Amino acid sequence: MKISLNEDKKIVDMLKTRMETNGGYCPCRRDHTEDTKCMCKEFRDQIADPDYEGYCHCMLYYKSK
Repeated sequence: MKISLNEDKKIVDMLKTRMETNGGYCPCRRDHTEDTKCMCKEFRDQIADPDYEGYCHCMLYYKSK
């Protein structure tokens, strides 16, 4: 398993800038809870799934098998 950033630098820069202004929370989520702090719970759960391969919800990270 490998976790990498999106290959599109514009997306990465935009998301990281947004997270800098909102305290590190997922920019795609309205609620600011521990579950939405980047790396969000949804993606952590996807990482734990050995069959999952793909992007996190906001497309910042990619999990490959």
